[in-house]
Amino acid sequence: MPGSSAVLNLSRRALILSAASGAIMAAAGRGFAQEAPAPAIDAAPQQFSFDMLTRQMQDRAALPYAAPEKIGGFFAGLKYDDYRLVSFDPAKARWSDDKDSQFQLHAFPMGWLFAEPVRLYEVRDGQAAEMVFTTDDFRFLNELAAKVPPGEVMPGVAGFRLHYPLNRLDVMDEVVAFLGASYFRALGQGSAYGLSARGLALNTATDTAEEFPRFSAFWIDRPAPGARSVTVCAALESPSVTGAYRFVITPGEETVMDVTARLFFRADVVQLGVAPLTSMYLFSERNRHAFDDYRPQVHDSDGLRITRADGDVLWRPLSNPPRLAGSHFGETSPHAFGLHQRDREFEHYQDAEARYERRPSLEVEPLGDWGKGSVRLVEIPSDLEVNDNIVAFWVPEGSVKAGDTREFTYRLRWGNLPVEDRTDLAHVLETRSGAGGVSGVESAENTRKFVVDFTGDPLNPLPADAPVEPVVSVHGGEILSQSFQRVWGSDIWRLAMDVKAEEGATVELVAHVAGFGRKLSETWLYQWINA
Repeated sequence: MPGSSAVLNLSRRALILSAASGAIMAAAGRGFAQEAPAPAIDAAPQQFSFDMLTRQMQDRAALPYAAPEKIGGFFAGLKYDDYRLVSFDPAKARWSDDKDSQFQLHAFPMGWLFAEPVRLYEVRDGQAAEMVFTTDDFRFLNELAAKVPPGEVMPGVAGFRLHYPLNRLDVMDEVVAFLGASYFRALGQGSAYGLSARGLALNTATDTAEEFPRFSAFWIDRPAPGARSVTVCAALESPSVTGAYRFVITPGEETVMDVTARLFFRADVVQLGVAPLTSMYLFSERNRHAFDDYRPQVHDSDGLRITRADGDVLWRPLSNPPRLAGSHFGETSPHAFGLHQRDREFEHYQDAEARYERRPSLEVEPLGDWGKGSVRLVEIPSDLEVNDNIVAFWVPEGSVKAGDTREFTYRLRWGNLPVEDRTDLAHVLETRSGAGGVSGVESAENTRKFVVDFTGDPLNPLPADAPVEPVVSVHGGEILSQSFQRVWGSDIWRLAMDVKAEEGATVELVAHVAGFGRKLSETWLYQWINA
């Protein structure tokens, strides 16, 4: 959470969500996704640049993969209850001695899920020196304090986070964290941690075992006095690929990361997932009936948004499906794609601890021509909100073979991204579903009612009898009835339809509003699995 430094103050759910949800997913795959040791660098400062790291990782891709050594000793024995008693001492924050620095760096301790050391290096004037951390840099509470060896040099850390005066000039808020495999997350102003990004996704939801590449080392440029941005480079390791990454991070109302990823493949890859996003969707108005919970909604993100090359916008509400589900959206050089949290009203969540209305949206903006490919959305059945069950990423067209190289540049925008950022297209306000048929009458078998609310310009100024209409298509089922009208006393235009499908069928629904010879709204898409 912003401004928080003590792990002790977090509940089990908050700890997992804010620090380790990505690591939990990575831990599930460690049996087949071990990583090579961190690149060795002498204790004395050495010359460093992103291009040098690129050459180093390209050379490593030509070598056989070797699994990293895991830590032993005190930290190897830390379980969950122990780990939550350890936190970085804010008084030991790197760069805190520089009164003109806008950034501070805190390290995450090893132990629990984090058994493979990550090494951090500070870069000054093109020279990199390893950041050495000891047990004195951390706070150990309760009975753990008597067990920790004092002043012991640590073999590495689990990851790190950067602090910045994001919300108040007198408070150094946590703004970005790298922790677990290649997972990282960031905050915009007023945000609370929610969804994560990853460096790379390999073979996600395919017949081939998924790999979880790992950031094994980071090089962080010491920020210049007063600098508003910080540059972080990272070495990516995996059995099938190595990579050199550069992140230029600029905190603000929207925290922006400009990312360059240079990839070198040791082995063939079934599916390459670029700029992967990971989130959680448990329930909302679409599937509220399946959960006995006092809260109306529980999710970190409620939809996938794609802005196509021609400016058209697709909105796909997320689902918690009865079985593993996947959707592919074929695109050529899309302008953007991302997972959004559109609903920002506390009353719609009623969770005073999790504060789901503050979870950031995250949008990926490709820089340069990404060519043909598809945005893939994977939805995994889940009964618990601690499970990240939503994944979205870009899949480039064509195969990836051993010896191939790839480079991708893109921008990540984190924060309360505006919904109404288009004046030429109305947007989807809400998607609801329930039993099909007429209220008060027993519903017909294998039918489902879908209600989609559109709002925003250019629909809102129109009278209720304006010549506008929905354009609807369905694949895998049939529409039994359909209506479209302006909701009295509001700016909402409501599409309601009853859809019928065979038991077990997967139904794809598509709709938008048109009138006056053009499209008036973004395109709504939804996948219904009639299980």
